[in-house]
Amino acid sequence: MDNVAAGVTQLRIQRFVNVYFVETGTPGEWVLIDTGLPGSAKTIIAAADKLFYPGSHPEAILLTHGHLDHLGSAKELADHWNVPVIVHSLELPYVTGKALYPPRDPTVGGSLAFMSRFFPAQLPNLGDRVQALNTDDPSTPYLMNWRWLHVPGHAPGQLAFFREADRVLLGADAFATCHHDSVPAVLLGLPKISRAGTPFNYDWEAARRSVQLLAALEPKAIGCGHGPVIKGPEAAAGLHELADHYPVPSHGRYVKEPARTDASGVEHLPPAPADKLPMQAAMLGAGLAVAGVSWLLIGGRRRGRRRPQPHRSETR
Repeated sequence: MDNVAAGVTQLRIQRFVNVYFVETGTPGEWVLIDTGLPGSAKTIIAAADKLFYPGSHPEAILLTHGHLDHLGSAKELADHWNVPVIVHSLELPYVTGKALYPPRDPTVGGSLAFMSRFFPAQLPNLGDRVQALNTDDPSTPYLMNWRWLHVPGHAPGQLAFFREADRVLLGADAFATCHHDSVPAVLLGLPKISRAGTPFNYDWEAARRSVQLLAALEPKAIGCGHGPVIKGPEAAAGLHELADHYPVPSHGRYVKEPARTDASGVEHLPPAPADKLPMQAAMLGAGLAVAGVSWLLIGGRRRGRRRPQPHRSETR
């Protein structure tokens, strides 16, 4: 576990996804921000027991958004602790099984985009555990002195959280504190403020504006959904650099036209570009199969052509 700031602790799970324990300002009370992938509940519960006290539980779980690496263990933890899960209202259709997010774009390039082909699209259903954030109130539920910010582009109702007093920013997947397009860089935890979630960003202009909004906060300590904690002058400087030179990909499904969403889910999708990899993989598989059959046939013929060895008489 790593300290972000007073009362804010980052727990990295499976080396590449972060959750946060944030104290409310009342002794012994805290909230959990994000829940990691499915199967992370035991790790999170053990960390909470160590950080606070055995049997400790949060006042609530706050989700920055509903992608699987943030939502994954929310239902299990909410049931275990008997607490609500709070999301932006625009995330409700996705976390309750009523809609699917805009399809990921594996054609956008990078190792994360390659791996995204194999990620499940269906998400766990939070059912009656989930509650919608009151979007008329800029303060964050249960967290004194924190405010939430709507930062879409990566997910329709994505939230970031900011504490003005010491300029602490929890930036969700609006950006990352590692080179998120590189799986090895993510696993190594090399600090670098960069764009996040390239194959999952469905609106590149909104993603750019979200980074610009967060850069204007001049944060002194940053924690994101992916990557290590970054503190000091490099936090604001790195975020300004990203905001000023936000790298929109040269190609991809959503580069020229975003997906459009509303309160019920996806309203419009641009056409999907041709994804050559499945066809190439199929051709490679077919080629290997043909080669294998040919080898068996040729080998069988060769064995069939072998002449029987003459019988040798027994040596006397």
